[in-house]
Amino acid sequence: MIWWTLNALSRAVCIDEIVLATDCDEIENTAKSFGFEKLTIYKRVYENAQDHSSTESVMLEYLDSSRHDEKSVFILVQATSPFTTASNFTNALNQFKEEGCNSMLSCALTHQFIWNKEGRPLNYDFSNRPRRQDFEGTLIENGAFYISRVKDILDSKNRLSGKIGIYKMPEYTSIELDEPMDWIRAEAIMWWLMK
Repeated sequence: MIWWTLNALSRAVCIDEIVLATDCDEIENTAKSFGFEKLTIYKRVYENAQDHSSTESVMLEYLDSSRHDEKSVFILVQATSPFTTASNFTNALNQFKEEGCNSMLSCALTHQFIWNKEGRPLNYDFSNRPRRQDFEGTLIENGAFYISRVKDILDSKNRLSGKIGIYKMPEYTSIELDEPMDWIRAEAIMWWLMK
């Protein structure tokens, strides 16, 4: 699974260094076997390698242990999002700089009508239901990546802060490989994209 995102990152010319944070020897050895030149491994501490550990805790651990310029741009990439491409990283970084954002997240545009558990629509008026092709849609966080400057992460202790920009990606990129059914859907889309 990690090959897809590592490959996209390694092909993005704008990416200087790829750091894979893991505590697993098998993942480390597998990643090294790919031969990506920009890749380094960061061994997470035990406390931040638990099922309940937050992503922010790992980011902060890494940044506290490394010597990065506070102006450096940090991209958090999640291996469960296999549809992210090198051009997504390049275009998002360009947009991040052009818009003068403090942070940015990737989102997918969905044209689904969303409701809350109280039975209220969240993104449209059901009494004036739009046709799907006329519906502007809603942006949903797809979890592919987050961009921020090192200083902003250290100050806020969060992947997002300040002026937040949105990098839009296609709806199918909202599939994250977390459950068995996600794999089936992702494989079908991958086959369709590659033909």
